[in-house]
Amino acid sequence: MTGYPLLSILILQSLISAIWIVGSKYQRAQVITYTSTLISILISILIFFQFNPNSFEMQLTESYTWITHWNLNIQLGIDGISLPLILLTVFINAVIITATSSMVNQHITKYWALFFVLQAMVVGVFSANNAFLFYLFWEGMLIPMYLCIGIWGSNLRSYAAIKFFLYTFFGSVLMLLALIYLSIKAGSDNILGFYDLPLSMHEQVLILIAFMFVFAVKVPMWPLHTWLPDAHTEAPAGGSVILAALMLKVGAYGFFRFCLPVTPDACSEYAFVLIGLSLVAIVIIGLVALAQTDMKRLIAYSSVAHMGFVSLGCFIIFPIFKSTGHLPATHLAISGAMMQMITHAFGSGAMFLAFGMLYDQLHSRLIADMGGIAQIMPKFTAFFMVFAFTNIGVPGTAGFVGEFMVLISTLEASVWITLLAGLSLILSASYTLFMFKRVFFGPVIIEHVSHLKDINRSQQIALSVMTAGIFLIGIYPNCITHLMDQTVTHLVQTSLQAKV
Repeated sequence: MTGYPLLSILILQSLISAIWIVGSKYQRAQVITYTSTLISILISILIFFQFNPNSFEMQLTESYTWITHWNLNIQLGIDGISLPLILLTVFINAVIITATSSMVNQHITKYWALFFVLQAMVVGVFSANNAFLFYLFWEGMLIPMYLCIGIWGSNLRSYAAIKFFLYTFFGSVLMLLALIYLSIKAGSDNILGFYDLPLSMHEQVLILIAFMFVFAVKVPMWPLHTWLPDAHTEAPAGGSVILAALMLKVGAYGFFRFCLPVTPDACSEYAFVLIGLSLVAIVIIGLVALAQTDMKRLIAYSSVAHMGFVSLGCFIIFPIFKSTGHLPATHLAISGAMMQMITHAFGSGAMFLAFGMLYDQLHSRLIADMGGIAQIMPKFTAFFMVFAFTNIGVPGTAGFVGEFMVLISTLEASVWITLLAGLSLILSASYTLFMFKRVFFGPVIIEHVSHLKDINRSQQIALSVMTAGIFLIGIYPNCITHLMDQTVTHLVQTSLQAKV
C-alpha cells in the first residue's frame, strides 16, 4: 500500500455516512448527507490527482489480511479503466442527492442512506482486485437497488423489483462458480493472476458463458434486457438515474476486467455471435423505442440501444485483428466502448433525471398527456433539448464521441456491421425528436399541463452540471481518454494474445 488508503476511505466513508444518516432526525440527516457528499467529492479529487495516467499498472493499491485459512485478502486498486468510472459514480451520486430529494415524499433519510450504500458498493466493484471481494460488492448492489425500486417506485414496483433481483441474482450464481474455479486453478483469487492462467478452449467457453450470463444481464444485451424497461419505468427518478448511469456500467466493466483478458480465445471464436447480439440491441431495440407511447419507457429502450455500442466495441476487436492486424483500430474500439459507458451516463442518465422532475408535477408518463410544455417550462425545455441532442449523438455533445469512435473502428472489420450500427443514428433521431416535439411543442392539450411550474434552483444546478459534463466531453474528450490510454493498450495486447 502506498500513500493514504483513499479507496478504502471512500468506501468506508460512504457506509458510515449511510448508518449515521439512518440513525438521525431529518434536519441532522440533511446536514450529514450534504457534508458526506462533499467529502466524497473531495476524496475522489484526491484519487484523481494521485493517479498516474502514464502507467497501466494498478495504482493506489491496498491489501489487508481477510481470511487467513483460505488465503483470502482484501485487495483494492485502480487503473485507467476503473478511475473514470469511480469519478463518475461519486459525481452521479451527488447529482441524484441534490436533484431528487424534493421528489421523495416518504422515508427521506433512508432514501439518502440507500444511495450512499450504493455508492460504496459500486466503488467497491470498480476497485476490487480480488475475485471474492468483487463478488461481495457485486451482490451488495442488489439489495439497495431492490429496496429503491420496491419502496419508492410506481404502481408495479414490487413486480419490477423482484424481476430485477431474480435476473441479476441467477447470473451471479454462475459467476461465483467461475470465480471459484479460476481461484482454485490459479492458487489465488487475485484477478490479475487470472490473466496469465493457461486455459483450454473448453474451459474458456464454459467460463465465458458463466460470465456472460451475469455481465450481459447487467449491460443489458438482447435477449436478457427485458428486466430493464420495467425497472426503469417503475423506479423513482434517482433509481432510474443510478441504473442508467452506473449499474449498467458494471456489466460492461466485467467485459473489460474478466471476459476479454481471461477468455480471449473463446471471445475470439464467438465474437460474431456477441457482435450480432449487440447489433440486435442497437437496431431492433431502437425500433421498439420508436413504437413507445410511454415517455419513460421510450428513454429506457433508448438506453438499451445505446449500450449496444459498448458490447459492440468490446468484441469487434477480434474480427478487426483477424482481418487486418491493425492494433490502432482495436485500441480505438475499446476506447470508444469505454467512452460510450461514460457518455451514456450523461445522455440517458440526464434524460431520466429530467423526466423525473417533470413526472413529479405531471404524474403521467404518457406522451399523449403532454404538449406545449415549452410554453410553461422554458428553462426545463432548454436543458431537455441538450439532453435530447446528446441522445441523438449531435457532434459537440458527449453522445457523439463514443459512438463515433466505435463506428470508425468497425469499418476496419466490416462495412456491413458499420452500416447496421449506423442505423442507430437515424432511429435515435427519429424517436427522440418525435418525443421532444410531442411533449414540448404544439398546443397545451391537457388542462393540468398549464399548472406546471418551471424547475427550481437546486434542480437547475443539477441539470447545469450534467449539461457542463455533456459539452466538456463532447468538445474535449481527451479529458477522459488520456486517463485510460495506457490501460486500454495493455488490455488490447492481453486480449489478443491467444492462450490455446
